[in-house]
Order: sequence, then C-alpha cells, then structure tokens
Amino acid sequence: MQTFTTREQIIEAVNRLFVSTDYREWQKLQTEVFTPTVHFDMSSLGAGAAKDLPAGEICAMWESGFAGIDAVHHHSGNFLVTVNGENATVFCYATATHYKAAATQGHTREFVGSYDLGLQRTPAGWRINRFRYNVKYTAGNMELK
Repeated sequence: MQTFTTREQIIEAVNRLFVSTDYREWQKLQTEVFTPTVHFDMSSLGAGAAKDLPAGEICAMWESGFAGIDAVHHHSGNFLVTVNGENATVFCYATATHYKAAATQGHTREFVGSYDLGLQRTPAGWRINRFRYNVKYTAGNMELK
C-alpha cells in the first residue's frame, strides 16, 4: 500500500478542484473537493464581497458561467503549503483558459492569477473551505462573442 504525505494529500485536493472544474464534475466538487460551506472570494474579478456560500451554490454559478463554452482548462503550480494541525493553507499560481469554437472575435479568453485556499482535514480527506482568487491579468476575447 502506498501512502502519501500530508502535503501530497493537500496538493491532490487542490488539483481535484481544477480538474473537476475543467470536466464540469459539479457533484464531485461538492462531495470530494469542497466542505459543505466555503468562504468564497472572487472579488478580484468584480464578483462582490467575499461571503460564505454552500458548495452547491458555487457549482451552480460555475455551471451557468461555463454554459456555451466548449472547453475549460486550468493549469496550476508553485504550491506553497502550510499545515497547522487539522487545517492548511495553500498558495498557488494558476491560469484558466476558456475556449468557444463559435466565437467570432477570438476563440479564447485567459485568466492569470493566484489562489489562496484554506483546507480542513475531514474523515473523508482534505477539503477546501476557503477560496480566494487573485487575478493578475486577463487576455483575449473576454466576452467570447
């Protein structure tokens, strides 16, 4: 049996966030990635103040936001992990590219930035309970029209 370090388990949870989002696995995000309620902050993209949201509401927002987009691709790295008992924080860089074949003013838009994530150890494994995105810049056809 192979065992993973705590750091590896935490990074795996973060990777599941991005992969499950790309594959639009909304149920998996709710049961395998997020805690039932997440302190959610996308204010750097103009989404209003940070607030506590049910994981299902976050997934519903993303599902609606990705409607009509043909592909979503996240790429992350530079993980800085701090563990404090049953809680952890992760800082990482990430890019997200959205592709829409039918767009006439450019097929892609790109978001480049970093994430500050909080995780909590649960009986089922590490789960994300705090989510903050920090946009550095965006590029491309932001409306995908």
